[in-house]
Amino acid sequence: MYFVYILFSDKDKQLYIGYTSNLKKRLTEHQSGKSIATRSRLPIKLIYYESHLRWSDAKRREKYLKGGNGRAQLKVQLQDILRDLRYKNLSTR
Repeated sequence: MYFVYILFSDKDKQLYIGYTSNLKKRLTEHQSGKSIATRSRLPIKLIYYESHLRWSDAKRREKYLKGGNGRAQLKVQLQDILRDLRYKNLSTR
């Protein structure tokens, strides 16, 4: 099983999108500062994840969510939690 996940940084109010085969371990790495990508953005919290049976599907989904259309779709789908967290770039326009 592979996971695409979205983290929210309380420090800079931005999102981080990634994928992994071990969500629990990867989240611990992010939260403990072992991940270079989020080390300077702590504290972070998991706000969304989805599972895929194949690595290739998870990688493709991660890439899509990081792009313009995917990020816009994500903002619509998660607009309530993003508003509550005061996400910096909530506007989808």
